[in-house]
Amino acid sequence: MMESVENVDFQKGEILLIDKPLDWTSFDVVKRVRGVIWRKFKYKYKKLKVGHAGTLDPKASGLMVLCTGKATKRIEEFQAGEKEYIATLKFGATTPSYDSEMEEDAQFDIDHITKESLLATCEKFLGDIEQTPPVFSAVKINGVRAFDYARKGEEVKLRSRIVNIREIELLSFEMPKVELRIVCSKGTYIRSLAYDIGKAINSGAYLTGLRRTRIGEMKVEDAMNLEDFTKIIDAM
Repeated sequence: MMESVENVDFQKGEILLIDKPLDWTSFDVVKRVRGVIWRKFKYKYKKLKVGHAGTLDPKASGLMVLCTGKATKRIEEFQAGEKEYIATLKFGATTPSYDSEMEEDAQFDIDHITKESLLATCEKFLGDIEQTPPVFSAVKINGVRAFDYARKGEEVKLRSRIVNIREIELLSFEMPKVELRIVCSKGTYIRSLAYDIGKAINSGAYLTGLRRTRIGEMKVEDAMNLEDFTKIIDAM
């Protein structure tokens, strides 16, 4: 994971831990990293593969694992790793995207929600659960991203999938907002989990913040932001 700058070879393969900033797409991050490397080493590499091991939504920040060159063969290995997130949920409303990227479209009562009832509701989602991805997601239907259909106002039907939620820890309870630490399997949509928890507690909820803190054994504390990565490469 680029432990020694002197021995870096992006063609042979490097694993980069990047802290994705808010409002960037995962593709934006890959494009920036590839561009920074190419600008410095285009004399050395005729072409260079750069890929990531797991998409983060624009309204999420945190750990992305990027692989270069021959290390891109390990992308599926990293994608399969367990994920950890810190999620902020707002109760009493929903949005079409299940996060703050779109305006609220419905309002719900929250007076009945207590810390105890929320903890009991969260327990129902532990283990293997059936989950349907948000219609505003990158899931492909006949080769087209679901959000492309949804943004055109076309009806989207997505298949549910089985995911595993290993832990849900309540970090703060200040209604209408709560903060949860969630440990889950590959393929879990935290936006869908937030929506489903809101529905299960007879209200509504959506994500107002999401940060990925871990993929497998790799942690966001060990990641570089894009500015620092650029400085490191430019100094090589």
